[in-house]
Amino acid sequence: MGPPRVLVYTRTTDYRHDSIPAGVDCLRALGEFEVDHTDDPGAFSEPLEAYGAVVFLSTSGEVLTPAGRERLAGYVEAGGGFAGVHAAACTEYEWPYYGELLGARFARHPRLQPGRALIEDPGHPATRHLPSAWDFTDEWYDFTTNPRTAVAVRVLMCADESSYEGGGMGADHPLAWCREQGAGRVFYTALGHTVEAYDDPRFRAHLRGGIAWAAGLEP
Repeated sequence: MGPPRVLVYTRTTDYRHDSIPAGVDCLRALGEFEVDHTDDPGAFSEPLEAYGAVVFLSTSGEVLTPAGRERLAGYVEAGGGFAGVHAAACTEYEWPYYGELLGARFARHPRLQPGRALIEDPGHPATRHLPSAWDFTDEWYDFTTNPRTAVAVRVLMCADESSYEGGGMGADHPLAWCREQGAGRVFYTALGHTVEAYDDPRFRAHLRGGIAWAAGLEP
């Protein structure tokens, strides 16, 4: 039996990140998954049940047709995995279900700069390999709501706003989290803006653990 298949979706109708090709290459290089990559919304006209998880990798804007929205929602509710990376939070603003699914929506970010992430849940597969304080360079997304209070999420990692300039959420600033939606599992990380991030062994392990958890490969 081969590795589980994941559908990596990178359609953008707004800002397109230069790091998307590096992200796709990274997920393929992990060796944990068999990756089907597409920008075509027509991929969601086909059954998704063959996939362990669907990954929105820095998608932006409205990226699904009405039928695609219905199929993705049905897939997750029935037990499918969903993972969102970075600009996945800048996606499907016109679909209320998606905001609940992901847990929060992007609001703004300060300039790209070094900062520090604080691991809140070291027992999760996405974070158990990370130091308690992890120095990283990213855009340090702010969100329109705090997912800890807006939706039932398990917060895995928070931003230390004292470590960079321009943070707008205060002392409780979730950066990565997971949750359940129906019978499905959802993982999101705000990190992943730069090309260099996808060569970082710790970030690669963060993605591997989060997607594997969403796909049901990790308890």
